[in-house]
Amino acid sequence: FMRVIWFRNGISNIFIEIPRPANVLGDGGILKEVIQSGEGPPVPENASILIHYSAFLEYSDQPFETTTRCKYPRMMKLGRDVTLFGLQLGLLTMKKGEFSRFLFQPDYAYGDLGCPPFIPAAAEVLYEVHIVDYFDSAQMDDFIALSLEEQNSFPLSTLLKVVDTLRGFGNRCFNQSNYYNAKDRYKQAVRLLGNRETQNDADKETIQTALLPLYLNISLTELRLDSPHKALKYSNKALEIDRTNTKALFRCGQVRWYCCLLD
Repeated sequence: FMRVIWFRNGISNIFIEIPRPANVLGDGGILKEVIQSGEGPPVPENASILIHYSAFLEYSDQPFETTTRCKYPRMMKLGRDVTLFGLQLGLLTMKKGEFSRFLFQPDYAYGDLGCPPFIPAAAEVLYEVHIVDYFDSAQMDDFIALSLEEQNSFPLSTLLKVVDTLRGFGNRCFNQSNYYNAKDRYKQAVRLLGNRETQNDADKETIQTALLPLYLNISLTELRLDSPHKALKYSNKALEIDRTNTKALFRCGQVRWYCCLLD
């Protein structure tokens, strides 16, 4: 069949006919057009995603909701932050780096009643979605939701996996210049390590080893956020663990050079 789908071409809004758009569920409730293919496996059910999106009423040239005016992509947890049923299902079909458009029928959007005054009754809505990145955060989210006593009942190896996931996510945010989110992830990992009740010197040493790259990352992130004194604080914390650490010494030098520029 042929379906008329409204979309934006970056300059003006036009109508085209797209032959046989992807019928995601087979009932016509969610139609999908891939504009830019992604890579890797599809987004898993419990993923945390970095996303840009814009939502339009059909035939409207202005979005009623968009993240594209934000400096950084929005971080969203599937099943928690994504509340539109159709969008949740559509995201599960996407891959990292993919840019797609979805047309949602009312049953998969705002229903027969809509959401006055912004969404009229029985409205079809169109979403433009770009998955910047994602990671499977199920184990991390489950662990963080536990009480401190429950967290300490797990082996140290479990904590280290969670910390590694947080650090990896922080690194992704940092590489996309999303420094506030990066700092939040690094500090969350530091808190988890600080809450660990250790019984022997080997575990304490392992925790210190895990803290070292986190302190270095926080220091660099604070420097990017124009907070040299906080950057120096975390560089010194890294040096308390390893007085000869090259990165920590270099970071201290960066901070002092930065402060000289400010003077």
